[in-house]
Amino acid sequence: MIVVHHLENSRSQRVLWLLEELGVPYEVKRYQRHPKTMLAPKELKAIHPLGKSPVIVDDGKVVAESGAIVEYLIDTWGKGRFRPAAGTPEHRAYTYWMHFAEGSLQPLLLVKLIFDRIETTKAPFFVKPIIKKVAQQAKGLLVVRQLVDYLDFLEATLTTSTWFAGEEISGADVMMSFPVEAAVARGGLDGSRPKLMAFVQRIYARPAWKKALEVGGPYELS
Repeated sequence: MIVVHHLENSRSQRVLWLLEELGVPYEVKRYQRHPKTMLAPKELKAIHPLGKSPVIVDDGKVVAESGAIVEYLIDTWGKGRFRPAAGTPEHRAYTYWMHFAEGSLQPLLLVKLIFDRIETTKAPFFVKPIIKKVAQQAKGLLVVRQLVDYLDFLEATLTTSTWFAGEEISGADVMMSFPVEAAVARGGLDGSRPKLMAFVQRIYARPAWKKALEVGGPYELS
């Protein structure tokens, strides 16, 4: 049976979701973040040297990294589901969005989160305005403008198809779910982009998503 090493409030939630969609038996080993640093506990290093989540173990095979896990599960258990046929426009879109999720969108959201925290960090009163101003200017130049372009691009994509790789849900949507949720929580994504918000609501309405939340426990990205 697959064991999911599941860290609270993390990318591993979408792994549970995919497992539920595929109907694959699994068990969950839960880990809590450090209350101050919010980092994963050292115990995860016993599973994988980098000590990060998600990680799955299937029949002795350790698979890390969200994208690699999603591809492994679809390859092993998908039976033709959750991946468009090779050589089709949908498959090209699938490959693109599988990589865009963690290669482009999520890093930008992470940089924004870092600058947000720098803006609000504790500092002596005489330097705090300087720190805040520098963080705001850097965020505006390096993050905000590009993030607006990214979200507009995603919105335009979903005006031509129901899901990111066509009319059928796929692993690309599993991968995109986390950064799009993060964009709602802290990236400025709101009702002004109705297609993206509808994408989120379609995911939340799926029975497999609801079941994954029951299994994984409370989940938030704020």
